[in-house]
Parts: sequence; C-alpha cells; structure tokens
Amino acid sequence: MRHPLSLLHAFHLLFIAVSIEAFVVPWSRSGDSVLFSATQRHESTEPQGPYRSRTVLPKLTWLRDFTIEKVFRVPKPVKAGSDRSGSLPHPSSSDLPNTLLAKYGGDVVLRFNLSTPAEEKALADAADTLFLDVWEFTQNWADIRLREDDVPSLLGLLPKSLQKAYSNLMPDLAKTIYQSYPSIAFADPSISPNRADRSFTPALRTSDGVDNIFFRDYQPLSVIVPWMRLMASMFTTHVRMINIGTTYEGRDIPALRVGVSPNIPQEDEDPRKTIIITGGFHAREWISVSTVTYIAWSLITSYGKSPGITKLLQEFDFVLIPTANPDGYVYTWENDRLWRKNRQQTSLRFCRGLDLDHGFGFEWDGTSYQSNPCSESYPGDEPFQAVESHRLAEWAKNETDNNGVNFVGFLDLHSYSQQVLYPYAYSCNADPPSLENLEELAMGLAKAIRISSGQQYGVASACEGAVPSKLAPTGGVSRMETGGGSAIDWFYHEMRVRYSYQIKLRDTGAYGFLLPKENIIPTGEEAFNAVKYFGDFLLGNKGIESNLVEEMHRGIVSLPEVAKVEEEQLAEEDENETDYVAEINWELRRRRR
Repeated sequence: MRHPLSLLHAFHLLFIAVSIEAFVVPWSRSGDSVLFSATQRHESTEPQGPYRSRTVLPKLTWLRDFTIEKVFRVPKPVKAGSDRSGSLPHPSSSDLPNTLLAKYGGDVVLRFNLSTPAEEKALADAADTLFLDVWEFTQNWADIRLREDDVPSLLGLLPKSLQKAYSNLMPDLAKTIYQSYPSIAFADPSISPNRADRSFTPALRTSDGVDNIFFRDYQPLSVIVPWMRLMASMFTTHVRMINIGTTYEGRDIPALRVGVSPNIPQEDEDPRKTIIITGGFHAREWISVSTVTYIAWSLITSYGKSPGITKLLQEFDFVLIPTANPDGYVYTWENDRLWRKNRQQTSLRFCRGLDLDHGFGFEWDGTSYQSNPCSESYPGDEPFQAVESHRLAEWAKNETDNNGVNFVGFLDLHSYSQQVLYPYAYSCNADPPSLENLEELAMGLAKAIRISSGQQYGVASACEGAVPSKLAPTGGVSRMETGGGSAIDWFYHEMRVRYSYQIKLRDTGAYGFLLPKENIIPTGEEAFNAVKYFGDFLLGNKGIESNLVEEMHRGIVSLPEVAKVEEEQLAEEDENETDYVAEINWELRRRRR
C-alpha cells in the first residue's frame, strides 16, 4: 500500500500542473504581453516530440503524462540537445521576446560604493533628477538600474570620487529577467523513489531543494491562492484562510491564520497573542512571497511532529500574508517583472502606483524625493492613500478592537541585502522606547540564520539607509529615500507591537530581485529558523529548542548524544562568535552615541 504522503504528493503534482496550465494558456493567446507560454519560451531551441506541443489539448496531455510519470516512477526519455536532467540551455539575448528586449534590452544595474554622506546625497539627487530606479542601498553602497546609454549622464552629475567607484552587477538585465521566470517544462530531476514519503514533509533541519515540489519554483497568485485553500481544507485543526481586505483592482488579500486555541473555555480569556508575517509589499520581491508560503507550510506540517512548533502554535496565532500587494504581484507576472508599487491610479495618468511601505500613517513623509508620482517610492498625497496599506491597518485595528487579538510580533519580509532592521525607519534621531530589547532579538534572529545556513545577516536600525550628514546645509540627513510611513514603525508605535522588524532576505546584490529559484528553499529555511527563534524568545526561552532535542523526544538520538553534540557546537560557536559579537556590540554602542 502506498504511503498516504505519496498520495498527497500525487495530488499536489496534479494540482500544481493544472493550476499553472490554467495560468499559462491565456498567455499563449496574447501576443503583446511581456510573458509567454512555455512552448513560446523554448520554441527556438526545443525539439519537437511527445512532450511538447504548441496546441492547448496536447499540452494538457503532456501535463497529465508528466504527473503519471512522477507518481508511478515511469522513466522520462532524455531529449536530444539536453543534459540528463532535461535542462535546456539558456537562450542568447537574440532569442529573448521582443517585448522584453524593448523594455529592458539596454538596461544595466550599477553598484556605487559610498564612503561619505556627501557622496550619498549627490547620488540621491542625481537619481531623483534622472528618475532612476534605486534597487537597494545601505550605508556602504547603492544599486541603481538605468539604461546603459544614460550612464554618462549620471556620471556627469556625480563628484569625481564616484565616477569610478562603481561596478556593473548585471550587464544583461533582460536575460537575467527572462531566466527568473519559471519554466513550465518541469525540467528538475525527478524525486528519488526512496524519498517519496518525504515529498511534502518539511525537513526539520535543512532541505536539499528536492523535497517540496511547490517550492521548486516561484508561483503566480493563481497558484498560491488555491494552494492556501488546500492548506486550510487539509489541516482544519489549526489552519484557517482569511481575507485581509480588497485591493485597488478588487482582488482579495488572502492570508492563513495558523494556531491552536485552547479547547477549554475560560471566563476571563486573555487576548490571543498573534504574530503577523507579511511579504510582497513590493511586487518585484518574489523571494519574500515564496518565503512566507514556505514558513506557513513548515509551521502547518510541523504541528504535532515538532514539540517546539507545537508549543508555539498553542501559545500564538500566526497570520501569514504571502503578498500584501496582489495587484502589483500579478502585474510582475503578466507585464513588468520589476514593477514595485501597487497599481493605483495617481494624479499623473502615465505614472501609476503607490509605495505601500511608505503609505502608513506614522511619521508619513511626502518629501521632495517622493512627491513625484513617477517615483518608485511615491507614498501618495496623504497617509493611507495606498489602498492595500489602509486595508491592512483597518484589519489590524479591527482585530484588536473587536476580535480579542493582541499583536505581539510583526515580521515584514523584503529583498534584498540580508539585514534584520528594527524601528524607527523614519529617523535616526529618535530611539524607540524598547531599543535594547529590539536589538537583542534582532541579533538573535541574525544568529539563528547564521547557525542554520552560514549566511551573514546584518543588524541595524531601519533608519540606517540615512547617513548623518554634517555637510548638509541644515545639518540634517541625506538619504536615498525617506523611511517615513513604514509598516514596521506604524505597527510598533500605533499598534503597540513590541517586536516589529523588517527582514531583508537574500542576496547581497549578485541577483538582487531576480534571485534564482534554487534559493527559494534555502531562504525559506533561514527565515523559518528565524521565526522559530522569534517565537521561542517571546516565550521567554531566549532561543528556539535545538533540533537535536526534538529528535531526542522522537527517539532518534539519545540524551548523551544530544549533550555531546551540543557541547561541540557551543565550543565551535564560541570560537567563531567572539569577533562577530564584539563588532555588532561596538556598532550598536556607536549608534546610541
């Protein structure tokens, strides 16, 4: 008899195949979209055969055959011109769709190394003058997208110290964008038969990227929403699907509420402690969307298996919002992969969209850098003009006022730059009342990530995008963009959420927003480990229970083995940790001064 999880595996494969097919078929009928069907993507390089067709009905047949191959282990023939994994060679620039070449064919992404506040101010002014897309920035560098033809104009506005202080991160942006879209050909190696029972079982430690079919690639909203419904219908004891509100274009903002409320009624029941985890405020940050779904999946399927997660779900509800900006996210799939804002109409007909993460009501700022509707950071003409930001705030207030909810944590996932940021974002001149607690937990989150994957995440105040400028005429602050009106500030100050963070996920600039799909599961694992630490910290344990302890409870390892391994880990950690902690502590003391 087949293992029940194998049947779940089969159902998921069929579900994903049919869902993606339903999403792709309309593209194949549209000639003017940036996107394209799977056969259109590879028709110049892909041989004809039983697994490919340009018509809809044979494509459905291929999807059915593929599912049968996966479930019943039917070997897949190796196609001519491909390697044994079935992967196809990457196209040259001449093979890219004309619409993609027209939009991004001449674009590059440059990284400028910043050493003084005057340099940052000059770069910010130049980017504002030329209406350039600032991808990301820190105290040390800024990444800017622009047409290659505009590079001389930009350099002409910069001081000599910056004119050679840059490097080209993405010399062929259009090709990188093309490769970021998932292939519907399912060219990944098939799951080995001896691991079929783990196909949809989350690894409690690390994953090699093969275990979870859903997370092998980025998924469109048309697949994510049915997947969320499936989770709610399969795990009714601790999962509910809810709606945060309605977007500007009329879509729902879906969320999963994961948690187990006490079965015994209590006369003076305390408000339910709840943690919000959001992604996709900025539409092009696909890794934040996939990471929220990965965290949701890991929490949901670890309940009853992992003592640590079971305890967390008994003590807290988790509200997971994969994308707070569904309109923008859909637009990145159907039209413009690098779209950032929502799709709301502005005062300028040809410049749509508001920046949701600058649209909240606390210390909202409409400065000159953001007063232009064509700016990527345009927050609107007044606080909460952005529909989706307003809906999220209304929902949160209603939960606390009318539904017995006490929000104790807010984690807002973004990309990129690998940082854990805490309030305030609007200014470095104002310290939050619980600064030391915020710093302590932020450092713990970064450490949890580093221990799980080796990746280094920096810790800083969210205002650190602003560099104190003694050279500015007002003695104020120069910055690439304002941090006013941010979600983490609003939840911290207005909703009294004690622990509010923005986590900027992988990477540090090699791919930026176009992170390859191979990073989905590793990034999800990092974030999941951070969430476990976050929850355990709120329980007062100052850190999540180790996986070894969980394995001991399950009888996999013995107590002496746990003690020995943890002793070795602590010794190794102490050896590598001293310099890192000293550096972080020194930096935090410097900021307070």
